[in-house]
Amino acid sequence: MYFVHLGAGAGDQDQRANFRCGFTEYIKKKHNKNSRVFVVEANPLNIEKLKICYKNFENIQINNFAISTKNSDKLTFFYAKEDAPHYQVCSSDINHVRRYYPKSKLETFSVKSITINDYFENHSIYEVDYLSIDIEGFDYEVLMSIDFNSFNIKNISIEYLHLTKTQKKKLINYLIKKGYSYSGFGFDHNNFDYLFKKKKILWNIFLSKILYLISTKHYKILNYFLINKNDKNE
Repeated sequence: MYFVHLGAGAGDQDQRANFRCGFTEYIKKKHNKNSRVFVVEANPLNIEKLKICYKNFENIQINNFAISTKNSDKLTFFYAKEDAPHYQVCSSDINHVRRYYPKSKLETFSVKSITINDYFENHSIYEVDYLSIDIEGFDYEVLMSIDFNSFNIKNISIEYLHLTKTQKKKLINYLIKKGYSYSGFGFDHNNFDYLFKKKKILWNIFLSKILYLISTKHYKILNYFLINKNDKNE
């Protein structure tokens, strides 16, 4: 199995998240000798924590750079000191950080960035069993830039918290055209992710057409009526 975690943060080593990370937990549960895990995190302060997180697991590659819509030797990120120690709201979109820390003085750091298609190509990743996207403000742009003709991704978990209503609608319709069906909450342990499976489930597709119209607090009600909901093992 191939797992790709974009925006891994500190994995399950963040005390502010009660040492939980849904996708990290899923990887550890499913990991075997044939698994390959690709972990990408832009914040250099989290890399040592990720190494601790996966110290007892084989075939883990941890990369300290950003996934973006263009390649760059120097992409600037912004964060607030109040978000210490792992700076989960850390983004190259300054407005994204200011939304959560409007009165804070923002700090910066710079890292290399690479497109998701180049990242897959450079690491010969053409089949992905599980992809998680949580990159603070650029989730939509990165997902929409994926070359689905070149890379076969079976399950996509993407954070929806920062998506506008228009982005949700476009994302859902785009993934339907690419052969995906909405399948409920993704891997985030707080249920802040959508899960899309590369499988045509007509009833789920029908229901997902109204997903962008309803309040997030009503997602559980809609998800109740899904077929194969949360079946992440396929």
